[in-house]
Amino acid sequence: MTSFDQTRSLFHLPQGVIYLDGNSLGPLPIAAKERVARLLSDEWGEMLIKGWNQAGWMMMPRKIGDRVGRLIGAEEGSVVMGDTLSIKVYQALASALDLVPERKVILSDSGNFPSDLYIAQGLIGSLARGHELKIVEPEDVEAAIDENVAVVMLTEVDYRTGRLHDMKALTQKAHSVGAVTVWDLAHSAGALPVDLAGAKADFAVGCTYKYLNGGPGAPAFVYVSPRHADKVRPALSGWLGHDAPFAFDLDYRPGAGVDRMRVGTPPIIGLAALDAALDAWEGVDMQDVRRQSIKLCDLFVNEVEKRCPMLTLGSPRDGAKRGSQISFLHEEGYAIMQALIARGVIGDFRAPNAIRFGFTPLYTSEADVLAAVDILADIMQNRLWDTPEYKQKALVT
Repeated sequence: MTSFDQTRSLFHLPQGVIYLDGNSLGPLPIAAKERVARLLSDEWGEMLIKGWNQAGWMMMPRKIGDRVGRLIGAEEGSVVMGDTLSIKVYQALASALDLVPERKVILSDSGNFPSDLYIAQGLIGSLARGHELKIVEPEDVEAAIDENVAVVMLTEVDYRTGRLHDMKALTQKAHSVGAVTVWDLAHSAGALPVDLAGAKADFAVGCTYKYLNGGPGAPAFVYVSPRHADKVRPALSGWLGHDAPFAFDLDYRPGAGVDRMRVGTPPIIGLAALDAALDAWEGVDMQDVRRQSIKLCDLFVNEVEKRCPMLTLGSPRDGAKRGSQISFLHEEGYAIMQALIARGVIGDFRAPNAIRFGFTPLYTSEADVLAAVDILADIMQNRLWDTPEYKQKALVT
């Protein structure tokens, strides 16, 4: 049984703050601060360029990829780290389209993160082969998967509402008509059990700065099913995806397996922070995380609905049908969230009207949830959000 009191002690949590935004940026793991300092002083500082060999920097994308892979049900050697999530979406989608060259439809939904849709639109324009992006409502995805679809590209957990797709069922439906799947796990990895191998997913991507606590701008990951790994064409054929990077051949030759999805020089400092952050997951049972997550979310929903009837639930009520986040809706959502932050309860706002809260059992307790509801109820019942200061939008919401 996972001890969440023990995992909570592994994070730096500022005094006077109830942090309910780990679904956007996880807090600082204490070990990450120490690990990065050691890399700067002992590795970069003393080894200089020798660190690529002596400190094992070159192998970090695969080593850490396997650590992430264990949290998302991936086969050993099928996940590699590097670059940003948007780049990994581009790579995965381009490779997926190459597997079904006779088809032209990319199917996604209106709950997908906009960056994924932008990437698809940009790739379609660059390919200029007549592809189209078809966007349907989340509940209509299964019915829209037919013989015209090349790739089903979905975010498993809706970033705004927390709605959870059935990865296994939708992947099975896609395969039944000859389509390929690309899953974005940005709001899944570290939030709930994921079984890429069991679902027979084709490709998956995700970031590591949310529930995996890798820090702002932490490197992303890409998963390629072993059945595809040695035949996919990496659209971004960077030098570290080459079969022999230090042969410096003038012609590209893809590396073996998922290594071909590497692009440029890996972000070693960011990878070191992430490596340390992943230590918090050692010995953690994802089923325990899931049960506690649903318990915390249900407690929050029940208490908010009792005390703040002016807020409307924007997430699925059934815990089995959502990720580890809850959204409530209000036309003054932005101001409400600013009032909460001013009182030490940190969540975030998502346009047009959602105040969003993430529940991360590794460091969020039931006492945190109840204290946050007390503050939210005070703000709502006394209209403490209704000031010009709280309505002035900042650059990041």
